[in-house]
Amino acid sequence: MNVTRSALATLLLLASTALSQGAPPSPKPAAEASSDKSDAASKGYFKPEQADSDGSVTVSGQKIDYHAVVGTLVVHPRDWDDAPQKPGDDKAGGDSDADKIPSPEAAMSYVAYFKKGSPPATRPIMFLYNGGPGSSTVWLHMGAFGPRRVVTLDDAHAPAAPYQLVNNDSSLLDATDLVFIDAPGTGFGRIAGPGKEKAFWGVDPDAHAFADFITGFLTKFGRWNSPKYLFGESYGTTRSAVLVKILETEKDIDFNGVVLLSQILNFENSPDGPEFNPGNDLPYVLSLPTYAATAFYHKKLKPMPEDLRAFLTEVEQFATYDYAQALGWGNTLPDDDRKAIVEKLVKYTGLPEAYIRKANLRVSGGEFEKTLQDDDDTTTGRLDTRFSGPTMDPLSKEADYDPQSAAISSAYVSAFNDYVRHDLHFGQDKVFKPEIDVGKFWSFTHSPPNGEGQTAPFVNVMPDLAAAMKYNPDLKVLINGGYYDLATPYFAAVWEMRHLPIPRKLMDNIDFKTYESGHMVYAHAPSLKEIHDNVAAFVTGTNNEKK
Repeated sequence: MNVTRSALATLLLLASTALSQGAPPSPKPAAEASSDKSDAASKGYFKPEQADSDGSVTVSGQKIDYHAVVGTLVVHPRDWDDAPQKPGDDKAGGDSDADKIPSPEAAMSYVAYFKKGSPPATRPIMFLYNGGPGSSTVWLHMGAFGPRRVVTLDDAHAPAAPYQLVNNDSSLLDATDLVFIDAPGTGFGRIAGPGKEKAFWGVDPDAHAFADFITGFLTKFGRWNSPKYLFGESYGTTRSAVLVKILETEKDIDFNGVVLLSQILNFENSPDGPEFNPGNDLPYVLSLPTYAATAFYHKKLKPMPEDLRAFLTEVEQFATYDYAQALGWGNTLPDDDRKAIVEKLVKYTGLPEAYIRKANLRVSGGEFEKTLQDDDDTTTGRLDTRFSGPTMDPLSKEADYDPQSAAISSAYVSAFNDYVRHDLHFGQDKVFKPEIDVGKFWSFTHSPPNGEGQTAPFVNVMPDLAAAMKYNPDLKVLINGGYYDLATPYFAAVWEMRHLPIPRKLMDNIDFKTYESGHMVYAHAPSLKEIHDNVAAFVTGTNNEKK
């Protein structure tokens, strides 16, 4: 549903009255709309679609009436020109192909919610998306901030249907309008045309598609002058770093803020498969606090600490200093020092001493998930280590699946498929794709700011976020992470932000929030309330509304 282990392993080997009332403008009649389109556009594969409805949600006791729009927008690859192409134009493939082979394009699906009674000129708007790459945004929509939320168990497998859909008291509609965007090829969206995979599935093509979508959306719904925000989860944080740089430096659109949830900007520091990149010990250092939090949650520590946050502060100190220094010695680490480090790792992880010694002080994420509760034939979760499930193969080296994904995915996907058709009146004759496999097509080649093409497998988009923050010194960033996330450990995000290549004074533009939850912070009800309050306060504090 977000950054997958297989993807990371590949890296190592996602003005009318209506306007004054806060509702989107009505779509043009078909004849009028078609008259605005160029000949080139009319030869495309897709047409925009739209369904409208109205509803209400209660947030903190306040009833909010909203207008909902669900549909698709058509986007194109970078450097696409909307001018009609003449027969014989090289871009069109020559005279014989000009009318037959349009350029690649994507119909990207979305669900938008607009609060009624709020003037769009001052009403904030937030664009939200999950990651993968290859994931739709059903997770943030149905679990976090949409007006309806699916109910799942806190740290166990949700029973099969029927699922319960309830009013979402933590919807962000009290602070901002919301646009949930599905990545190209996911949700109700599709891609088509020659070279379509190359055109949309890659770090840079994906970000440009989202930039095309956002600029098109701002035009379609008259929101160019609204306070603007990006919200990305997991690979969506990678996308956000590239996307905000494109929007600000290429599209001349300053954003008020960027919200990152379960951040991964430098893939070289992932806990998945670090053994394939020997010499880089940072993944082990940055994952250790999450190992400790997980062992704490499952009561595998002896003695058990009294306070989680105080305990993690201690572990972070050890990881940054003693542990990092010991790993830096490699095979020359003196025996006495090795013994001291092993003792600390046993204390902090709950893993057997013999296992840590055999692992040469270096345990990957998958190995930890398989081993922590191995005495009970139980596998620990990856996206959320509070979750556990039966081990698939007791003799495997690493976890074979993620218990949290298994526990909640059916509830999210089933609830959305029912909700979108019955409440939002869209998709009756369509297939919704919550996730797609883009692995063999996805390009991790990335062109960083002021640099040449960066070669896979190690993507690092920290320079992109830094460039956006320097280009727009008022840009604010809110980092959110869960203690129990082993897909994108929270301490790795802290490390990335501490090493962001920006002037020290711009560090004041970055805020950190941590939660006693996992990758999908909102899957834990108390943490959902916390992240709502933190993001709402972030929007209120940065929307430039005159007080």
